[in-house]
Amino acid sequence: MSTVSRVSLLLALALTACGTEAPPAPEPAPKTAEKSSGDAVKHAALFAPLPEHMHRGEVPPAAMIDLGRQLYYDARLSKNHDIACNSCHALDAWGVDNEPTSPGHKGVRGGRNSPTSYNAALHVAQFWDGRAADVEEQAKGPVLNPVEMAMPDGETVVGVLKTIPGYEAGFAAAFPGDADPITYDHVAAAIGAFERGLVTPAPFDAYLGGDADALTAQQKQGLDTFVETGCVTCHSGVALGGHMYQKLGLVKPYETADQGRFDLTQNEADRYMFKVPSLRNTAKTGPWFHDGSVATLDDAVRKMAWHQLGKELTDAQVADIVAFLDSLTGELPKAYIAKPELPPSGPKTPAPDPS
Repeated sequence: MSTVSRVSLLLALALTACGTEAPPAPEPAPKTAEKSSGDAVKHAALFAPLPEHMHRGEVPPAAMIDLGRQLYYDARLSKNHDIACNSCHALDAWGVDNEPTSPGHKGVRGGRNSPTSYNAALHVAQFWDGRAADVEEQAKGPVLNPVEMAMPDGETVVGVLKTIPGYEAGFAAAFPGDADPITYDHVAAAIGAFERGLVTPAPFDAYLGGDADALTAQQKQGLDTFVETGCVTCHSGVALGGHMYQKLGLVKPYETADQGRFDLTQNEADRYMFKVPSLRNTAKTGPWFHDGSVATLDDAVRKMAWHQLGKELTDAQVADIVAFLDSLTGELPKAYIAKPELPPSGPKTPAPDPS
């Protein structure tokens, strides 16, 4: 409950206790620019605007970022030369494929929804179970996963890249001074360098920066409802999530075949534990939840309020929160994500292996 609401309730109770009928509540005054600006300052304590980039320290050389962009789009990093990072994390579609789970090698699907690669480097860890520490470590995983890109090992990936003449110069420029620059660690480092530039500033960032008109009246109401309902318990900070783990079904049980971190740790206390997803661009990244089982954002909001907070929201509250979530839809960096020209295969480049 907001401070204003508490004051109004206490006043009404005091007047009733004295045998005096409380006067009718005055019509709420329209928010002035000064008031809205003050709200933005208040909310800045819970959230934060996106940074210009997510690099740790200085921005790496353009040659490394350019190489990472090429590798992100290159399907030759997969066994059958038909799946790239961009296949499941499409940069022109807010970093996802909008499928419950993604098809991998030979069309086999994994068990979890593909999270967006936008703003992902802000997270405490990567994957729903947090098994990768950062985007560089995460980049190694799908390439070698037999259900995803299905390469047998890092040495095989390096061997393929060394048969593509254009990559020799690209790795040498990205990692100058290294006698043997084409390594699997450097593949991951380059992809990570590119991904750390995948930032999508949204109207909400402008609002946090003091632009009172960046959000509509309904979006501001939705933000208040989002905060007062308790959603910020998990969805706060610069990414509005991504900074902690939480039990799915914290208050009201949630049944799902995928039991989360329990799959990895075999610890009963870790059942249904997942990394809290970021809400950045969430209006564009459905279907929702770890298994992609929720088809609409309205339903996702209702389920989260019920299972995590034990609260049943009204239709109006859901509509307001969804309106607020729309304000988190950012602008895609179209020039940055434009598909680059990939170096042509050499005569010794292995053919696709559909086995």
